[in-house]
Amino acid sequence: MHIQPSLYPPRHVVVLAHPNPHSFNGLVADTYCEAVRRSGQEAIVRDLYAMGFDPLLRDEERPRIDGTTISADVQREHDAIRGSDVFVLVYPIWFGMPPAMMKGYIDRVLGAGVTADQVQHGGAVTLMKQQRLVSITSSGTSKTWLNQQDQINSLNNVFGRYLLHAFDMKSFEDIHFGEMIEGLSQDFIDPLVGQVEDLAVKTCLAVASDRTSAAVEVTT
Repeated sequence: MHIQPSLYPPRHVVVLAHPNPHSFNGLVADTYCEAVRRSGQEAIVRDLYAMGFDPLLRDEERPRIDGTTISADVQREHDAIRGSDVFVLVYPIWFGMPPAMMKGYIDRVLGAGVTADQVQHGGAVTLMKQQRLVSITSSGTSKTWLNQQDQINSLNNVFGRYLLHAFDMKSFEDIHFGEMIEGLSQDFIDPLVGQVEDLAVKTCLAVASDRTSAAVEVTT
């Protein structure tokens, strides 16, 4: 299925945070990207562990009114993100939270130059402005148990709705896979992969609609 022609195809940036390149999270990132490319859109992966990304925010990088220092590795990420349409976070839930690597990426890359006042009152010119945010997470415990702890809702508030507001993004959608432990059968994995493919195609269609609406606005 080819979704739409354009001067340049919509681009999805997939940020993966898992230390094992053969993990289920890695499969999720690959599956999402393959579905996007089959739809005629572009997908790139930023594999934080493979890149050796440094998650430590230094004092000189903290947002300040008089300017912010942008390190070379952060600038490379900005170059990768700039002009994209969809930002996808793929990570496991460890002790109720994302890996420190992912939190560091938010702090150093997405938050570069964005002050607390801008987060609260708006006005920040961010690379994420009007992008669609997608979160795909996994855990070793069941989704039912996590819901009983109110963990999924809490994570979606912090790593979903909050980011949506802070960076003036367009929409947020998430999917979570529970009970992801070693030794799972292919029969168990295949339906989950199918859900990732469906989400990718759905997102591609939404982005194509965004492009069409923007084109109509320009012509009128």
